[in-house]
Amino acid sequence: MTSHPDQPRTLRVALLGHGAVGSEVARLLTRDADELAQRVGARLELVGVAVNSARSDRETVFDPALLTTDAMSLVTRGDVDVVIELIGGIEPARSLVLAALEHGASVVTGNKALLAEDSTTLFATADAAGRDLSYEAAVAGAIPIVRPLRESLTGDHVRRVLGIVNGTTNFILDAMTSTGQSFDEALAEAQRLGFAEADPTADVEGFDAAAKAAILASLAFHTRVTIDDVHREGISSVTAAEIASADDMGCVVKLLAICDQSSDGQAVSARVHPVMIPKDHPLASVRGAYNAVFVESESAGQLMFYGPGAGGSPTASAVLGDVVAVARNRLLGVTGPPERTHARRRVLGIGDALTRYHIALDVDDKAGVLASVALAFAENEVSISAVQQEGHGDDAQLVVITHTATDAALSRTVRLLRDLPMVRDVSSVMRVEGEGL
Repeated sequence: MTSHPDQPRTLRVALLGHGAVGSEVARLLTRDADELAQRVGARLELVGVAVNSARSDRETVFDPALLTTDAMSLVTRGDVDVVIELIGGIEPARSLVLAALEHGASVVTGNKALLAEDSTTLFATADAAGRDLSYEAAVAGAIPIVRPLRESLTGDHVRRVLGIVNGTTNFILDAMTSTGQSFDEALAEAQRLGFAEADPTADVEGFDAAAKAAILASLAFHTRVTIDDVHREGISSVTAAEIASADDMGCVVKLLAICDQSSDGQAVSARVHPVMIPKDHPLASVRGAYNAVFVESESAGQLMFYGPGAGGSPTASAVLGDVVAVARNRLLGVTGPPERTHARRRVLGIGDALTRYHIALDVDDKAGVLASVALAFAENEVSISAVQQEGHGDDAQLVVITHTATDAALSRTVRLLRDLPMVRDVSSVMRVEGEGL
């Protein structure tokens, strides 16, 4: 990019947060200062780093005098061009981002929770201020998915987005699949290796993935979707028996963020829950702590974006990509594409979502059981795709896979099955994605 004589030769950058990602961003800004200046057309000068505690033993790649515990004063000083928000959570992050925009700074954030809860206010403030608000790092780490949905596919009609967007849960489910471990055993291994936090609730109960699903659905369908709109189920109840049953069917179990548009284009849905998917589905081969997002669109067809979904270096890569983009815009006096949520489509609840079920039943091994089970499905207008039966003395196990129906109809069917006298237990209920089952 060629700088005009009246353009500043230096852009001032403030960093909020100095954790795993923030410290890596600071390192790259410092190490690659000359190369970044060539890419941007101006030098990026780090002028302050906000931290909770400016302790004297903190290791930094920059002058420790830049550390401050007064984040609000840093973002409102008026001479900052770009603020990088990496502290996470809702507050004080929201107040700091809004203040930064109102005081003339463009903002780069990786805060999926904040975007999923209050993106309407954030983007309205950015538009009013004539500043950028970029967030590639908020979904799937280093994987470039926000910009493709926001820009590259904006002329297409995205029909569906499926994503493995949480590395912790994918690591755990992959370990359960490959080793036969229980959930608790796989979680302990993930914690030992640093893939899971000491308190893994946000990951294993699906909160992290739900925030990302809200962002993906908003982008894909041009409709505001918040985290409260996303149906959420985690993986803590997934059993080794369910993993083994999936394997017997030629499937694997994954925690997916699923964002759908209705066939008439008038409604959307977003949900996060474990699913069985065939081993030949592209998402089935995503191993360990990796992430992948699978997009189905009208013209482009099927696309998959794959890579490391978390960690200091991968996420810092996405952050720096946004920093370069907004810095270039700053020099040109423009902003990037506006956030468009013009469609105003209805957001459906989980009951209206179309899906399929895998249901395992422990039943009496006697005549008439299969007919009674089939009647329960018929009463709710749910058709059966396949049935497997295995006897165990006086007991038997039935595994039923349904055709597509509304989640509400399938849930009613399961409730009816539990009340049948010949059904001893509904031992497993899991949704199914993909064809060929």
